[in-house]
Amino acid sequence: MEPILQVNELTGGYSPRRPVLHNISFEVRPGEMVGLIGLNGAGKSTTIKHILGLMKPQAGEVKVDGVTLEEETVRYRSAFAYVPETPVLFDELTVEEHLRLTGMAYSVQVNQYEAREDELLKQFQMMPKRKAFASHLSKGMKQKVMIMNALLAEPPLYIIDEPFLGLDPLGIRSLLERLVEVKRKGAAILMSSHILSTVETYCDRFIVMHHGKVVAVGTLEDVRQAAGMDMRGGSLEDAFYKLVTGGQV
Repeated sequence: MEPILQVNELTGGYSPRRPVLHNISFEVRPGEMVGLIGLNGAGKSTTIKHILGLMKPQAGEVKVDGVTLEEETVRYRSAFAYVPETPVLFDELTVEEHLRLTGMAYSVQVNQYEAREDELLKQFQMMPKRKAFASHLSKGMKQKVMIMNALLAEPPLYIIDEPFLGLDPLGIRSLLERLVEVKRKGAAILMSSHILSTVETYCDRFIVMHHGKVVAVGTLEDVRQAAGMDMRGGSLEDAFYKLVTGGQV
């Protein structure tokens, strides 16, 4: 099965003289959730910005749905939905209007839109707020709107950056249940998070970044092996700390 996201020998950053990313490569296939983990400053956000097309690679390439942004811009951008760490909404639009705007942007058919909208509003406990303006929502509710927008689109690829910040326990559970569901239907998910226990529980594979490089990629067993650990035991958190501290846990 062809990967929906391919990052091939990517070098990039804000300045050609001092790249943040150094020749990184990984892929995300349909039907899997991949956790992107690393310390602050490891290059996770810069990697995501390159995938989104907000930054241009200095070397290497990023492909979504088999094409680069330059080759087929519309196909590339329509193949993913993005949930940022900080919600970005239009203050003058209601929750329902945000969803409707997303539905139009992704060409969701009317009957599908109505079913998905009701389901998402109920699942994320936002039905009473459907007519509320974004400016009147709490940070957690704004984050729920961002998540609902992504899920409404049902793209082949989800890019999710620290989604749990500001969410209440029910919101976290609803999100994780929905991600499991869309993964089962064949979607690919790249999720960046510092909550390693959750990443270990829900992700199929992991990408560990450190100082702008990929220091481990693969299953938990692969990450343990890269960290020089006993293959029979040890959590993702244990392996991660060994990788980023040079073996000194």
